[in-house]
Amino acid sequence: MATKETGPRLIDVARAAGVSIATASRAMAGTPGVRPAVAELVRKHADELGYVANVHARTLAGGHSRTVGLVVHEIGDPYFSEIASGLLRLADSEGLSLQICHTGRDPESELRHIRTLAAHRVAAIVVAGSGFVDPAVEAPARRELERYAASGGRVAVIGRHHLGTDAVLPPNEDGARAVAEHVLSLGHRRLVVVSGAPVLTTVADRLAGVRAALADAGIPEGDVPVLEGPFTRDGGREAARRVLDEHPETTAVLALNDDMAIGCLSVFRELGVAVPGQISVTGFDDVAVAVDLNPGLTTYHLPMAQMGEEALTLALKEPSVRPRRQLTRGELVVRGSTAAVRADALLL
Repeated sequence: MATKETGPRLIDVARAAGVSIATASRAMAGTPGVRPAVAELVRKHADELGYVANVHARTLAGGHSRTVGLVVHEIGDPYFSEIASGLLRLADSEGLSLQICHTGRDPESELRHIRTLAAHRVAAIVVAGSGFVDPAVEAPARRELERYAASGGRVAVIGRHHLGTDAVLPPNEDGARAVAEHVLSLGHRRLVVVSGAPVLTTVADRLAGVRAALADAGIPEGDVPVLEGPFTRDGGREAARRVLDEHPETTAVLALNDDMAIGCLSVFRELGVAVPGQISVTGFDDVAVAVDLNPGLTTYHLPMAQMGEEALTLALKEPSVRPRRQLTRGELVVRGSTAAVRADALLL
C-alpha cells in the first residue's frame, strides 16, 4: 500500500481542472459559490487522479467529519437491513453518523459509491455483501480503497472479497453444507437448488457447500438442477414456477438465501402446493421474518446485526500490517418448512 506521502494532491487536481486551489477545495467539499459545471469538472479530475483528501486521521481523532459509509447491494433486502441495524447501533454509541449507499450488485455502481464516500471524507467505509469471484471485477475498487486507506481512511468488508482489507467472514460454505445434509437426512433425493448468479462469492461458496454434501451422499452433481436468477424474492418466485414446470418430481428446494426461499413459498402457497407436505423448502441467513412465516422457514442462522458491529469495530481499529479476518459462527435452524420425504415420492 502507498504511504501517506504518495498519491495526488489537491494542487494536482486544481492544475488538471485549470482552477485555483481554493476553488478546487470548495468544489470537493461541496461548498456554495462554485458553478456546478466547474465543480463537476473538478470532481471528474479528482476521480481520474484518484485524489482523496487527507483528513481521515483527523476525523477519527475528533475532526469535523464523524460519518461512516456503508455500501450494500440493496438496503430493502432484510439481510442488509439487519447488518445496517447492528452497524448503526455501534456507530451511535461511538457518536458517529451513518451514510448508506446501495449498488444493486453492480461493480461500477459500487466503485462510484466508494469514490463518493472517500471524496466526502468519511471516517471509515464498510462494504457489506458478496464480493465477485473474478478478482479483476473488484480491481478498480481495490485500488480506490488502497488510496483511501493510504490517506488515513479505514476499511472493512463483510463477506469474501478480493479487496485486501479487514473482513468479517460468514460460514457460507459450511452453512450450506449443513442445510443440504439436513434435507438429505430426511430422505430427499430429488432436489433443486435455487441460486443467485455464481459470479458472486457468496453464491459460489454456498453452492460449494451443497455440492460437498451431495458428494458425501453419493449423489452426482448433475442429478441436482441449479436454477439461477436474481438473488431476490422475485427471483425466488420465478424459480418456484420453473421448479413446478421443469422438475415436477422435486421433493425439496434449497434456496441459497431467505429472500429467494420466501419467494418460493409465496408461489407454492398461491398454487396450492403444500409445504412441507408436497415439497420442503430451505433458505439461508435467518432474517427476522423467517420465524413468522407459515410454515416457519428452515434456514441457516447468521448473526447479521453482530456482523455489522464486528465490521465497524474492525474498521475503527488502528490498521494492521496484514488484513484481519473475523470468522462468524452460525447454526442450522429447523422449522416447519422441511419434513421427511413422502413414502409415495420414494416410489416415483
